[in-house]
Amino acid sequence: MEPIPVYCMPGMAASPKIFEYLDFPKPFQIYLLSWIPPKKKEKLSAYALRMCERIVHEHPVLLGVSFGGVLVQEMAKHIPVRNTVIVSSIKNREELSFTMKMAQKTNAYKLLPTQWINNVDHLALFAFGKGIKKRLVMYQRYLSERNPEYLNWAIDALVQWEQIESPKEILHIHGASDTVFPLKNLSNPFIKIKGGHAAIITQAKWFNNELPKLLLKND
Repeated sequence: MEPIPVYCMPGMAASPKIFEYLDFPKPFQIYLLSWIPPKKKEKLSAYALRMCERIVHEHPVLLGVSFGGVLVQEMAKHIPVRNTVIVSSIKNREELSFTMKMAQKTNAYKLLPTQWINNVDHLALFAFGKGIKKRLVMYQRYLSERNPEYLNWAIDALVQWEQIESPKEILHIHGASDTVFPLKNLSNPFIKIKGGHAAIITQAKWFNNELPKLLLKND
């Protein structure tokens, strides 16, 4: 069987290091993507198109975590893909948390100075959820994007995401104790696994054992 490229996009503010425990068997080959600086007032769709320039294989699997999951859905609108996989993410704007929906309606999030998120403890909690408090120091190493301009853009792009309908062909995997995107707000279909918003790290064994099977099954 020919190699199957899997491009992995980390979540908001996170580095590709969050995928360091993934080890898929052949024919899968993992390629890591990183956030690039957004242009001023750049639409998410335009950003996704620029990110597609980093895809060098035809019909790849796109895997995105959290806000990265939102991004890969936008990328899949620009290029043909084999599969789209989202982890600890959402399929449409209705799956946003109540707090994020309120922020969407009031634009209150624009009043928050993103300097607060430059505090690495705050940023780790924002990126990975409340469940990681005991291992905060460990999770700080996964954070790479602390530029206020990037964070302003990313928060705005997430809260103002316009997708209403879920893609028909998508594999959604979600931790049962996710505090950033609570399970109760999600619509079917999705696969519930153990873990919280950092499931891609804490449940890497599950992903290594089960995700390749799911991808071949859905082929």
